[in-house]
Amino acid sequence: MKLLRYGTPGHEKPGLLDATGTLRDLSGHVADLSGAALDPDKLAELKALDLSGLPVVAGNPRLGPCVGGTGKFVCIGLNYSDHAAETGAKVPPEPIIFMKATSAIVGPNDDLLIPRGSTKTDWEVELGVVIGRKAKYVSEAEALDYVAGYCVVHDVSERAFQTERHGQWTKGKSCDTFGPTGPWLVTKDEVPDPQNLPMWLKVNGETVQNGSTKTMVYGVAFLVSYLSQFMSLQPGDIISTGTPPGVGMGMKPPRFLKAGDVVELGVEGLGSQKQSVRADE
Repeated sequence: MKLLRYGTPGHEKPGLLDATGTLRDLSGHVADLSGAALDPDKLAELKALDLSGLPVVAGNPRLGPCVGGTGKFVCIGLNYSDHAAETGAKVPPEPIIFMKATSAIVGPNDDLLIPRGSTKTDWEVELGVVIGRKAKYVSEAEALDYVAGYCVVHDVSERAFQTERHGQWTKGKSCDTFGPTGPWLVTKDEVPDPQNLPMWLKVNGETVQNGSTKTMVYGVAFLVSYLSQFMSLQPGDIISTGTPPGVGMGMKPPRFLKAGDVVELGVEGLGSQKQSVRADE
């Protein structure tokens, strides 16, 4: 299933995209795509519905983040061997973990705001993993049983804030609008191999990232298991799994986003995003 949330910010309703591309309302069956609604058993109930009987949503409403009530936005750094190489970094012996503030989460096509004082706002297309049930001390073999599905995440990064202002990476990752998520939550039954998904990103129509989850150092199952050893993962938590090469800081000379730019990105089977870049006021 392709599950989504639509409507004005803070007032999104749950929906579903049927096989014909028609948006249908799910609010008669779940209050939101969050919490218990993301449990794999509940998702199986939704899949069993007669979709033709669900109300059609008219028009072209705004799409919100595909998951509601996210408690943790956990990100993995330098998780693509070719991306680590372009930034001059070594592949880490264990995953680099950092957090992105949940206040950064926005819809897939909402404007991307350049924060005040920013000189190095950068792009990163990533595979997002959405947790469906509480995971604590789970093995790699059973890890995917705790996954609700997958989505596109744009892990926007301000590199000066991230690497030149000292301390940890979080402040360069957490600015408002730095976490576009969606358009859809694609349930895991429709993604048989999360380690074989082409992904791409364009700036002003130019393809700058063209990679695949094949080159991830630490795969989805490993990451879910690994993180669950340190913290319980809760329904609605998002793991953003790293980016392939082609980010602005890796270019020669480096290149960063500016007001007026347009960014488009996607992951095969998971949909695409499009953001207009403007300066935060």
